[in-house]
Amino acid sequence: MSLDRLIEKIAQTKNPTVAGLDPKLDYIPEYLKEKSFEEYGYNLKGAADALFRFNKKLIDELYDIVPAVKPQAAYYEMYGYQGVKALYRTIAYAKERGMFVITDGKRNDIGSTMEAYGAAHLGTIEVQDKTFEPFGGDALTVNGYLGTDGIKPLLDICEKRDRGIFVLCKTSNPSSGELQDRLIDGKPVYQIMGSMCEEWGKGQIGQYGYSAVGAVVGATYPKQLTELRELLPHTFFLVPGYGAQGGGAGDVAGAFDERGLGAVINSSRGIMCAWKKEKCSEKNFAKAARREAIRMRDDIVGAVGDIRL
Repeated sequence: MSLDRLIEKIAQTKNPTVAGLDPKLDYIPEYLKEKSFEEYGYNLKGAADALFRFNKKLIDELYDIVPAVKPQAAYYEMYGYQGVKALYRTIAYAKERGMFVITDGKRNDIGSTMEAYGAAHLGTIEVQDKTFEPFGGDALTVNGYLGTDGIKPLLDICEKRDRGIFVLCKTSNPSSGELQDRLIDGKPVYQIMGSMCEEWGKGQIGQYGYSAVGAVVGATYPKQLTELRELLPHTFFLVPGYGAQGGGAGDVAGAFDERGLGAVINSSRGIMCAWKKEKCSEKNFAKAARREAIRMRDDIVGAVGDIRL
């Protein structure tokens, strides 16, 4: 009923980061792609299999040092049902390896439709007298701009299934301010959304002081990140924008509390494509990802300090 499991994994690994698994075929070494295409052909099935082969090797190198992964659903959905299967397999394998999984779906609807999204990504579904877990993620990113109607169905699942959500609050993209910085009664929209996260989560606060309702706050806006940390004491942050988008360790330091808790920092391309930046052999791509994940961990912990429960 909170994000305690994620917090405990962060404390266990001494690493407040999450590896984004947003694979494109361009990111995948040729030798891996050729294996998939030889087996399934140059088609969507072959492409989707290559995504999973890539993810599996990354997870094998990261699971003991990185607490969580964040697959972005769009990168799988663009390969059709075969890609969605690769998403399912990726989530299942990461959980098998003991990693916390944040499904980055940014789902957004109300009523029974949001109940269906919740059942798919965080919950279970009944078929006759049997119960199935469709995707099995531990947390889901959601868009809260439809208000409470779009959040309440997920809160019930979070409480019953020990799951969490991350609500878009102050996102890392350059145009986020077009809406999120606008004032309502003297307060910016992102601040109002953050206050709503605090309200939505007040009934599901865990033993470390954070609720099941987190917020997405970008590393590219460090001033707002620090401001929101002070205003939202029970809201855990998912922080995109580190690395390839320009955010650094100093930018994200304000997301953390005095215990080194309160946030998990995402890197996607920086980790997945580390082998290209290093110009190492493509067969060493996963080792390069591990090296980058360690560098990122040390960079952030150096700015934040010790992590303690």
